[in-house]
Amino acid sequence: MFNDIGPLELVTIIVLAVLVFGPDKLPKVIQDAMRTIRKIREFSESAKHDIREELGPGFKDFEFEDLNPKTFIRKQMDSDELGIKEIRNGFDLKKEMAEATDPGSSGRRVDMTKKPEDPGKDERPPFDAEAT
Repeated sequence: MFNDIGPLELVTIIVLAVLVFGPDKLPKVIQDAMRTIRKIREFSESAKHDIREELGPGFKDFEFEDLNPKTFIRKQMDSDELGIKEIRNGFDLKKEMAEATDPGSSGRRVDMTKKPEDPGKDERPPFDAEAT
């Protein structure tokens, strides 16, 4: 729950708690906080149980953590039901880029020595209203 709290932050929280509540009331405040957290967890677990019962037997292995997009994607990547690994392995970006930049790889050859055609001095390029 508190994985991202460092030791300095923990010491700061303890010092602030002692200053705000005082050393006499601090144990009572901690007990009340723990009791509240315990009640919230019990309520959460009972709500999860009720939802699983309402969903039916087809969702017995349903985990609420799967609703997190990162967890869902990680689970799908591991099970590979969608064939994502096959798609990923079939696409090599370096190879595709090398083929696209190599003029001899495609059937079409590009003459790099040929200068591009210059429009006449009097000709103006077409006006593009969206480009301005």
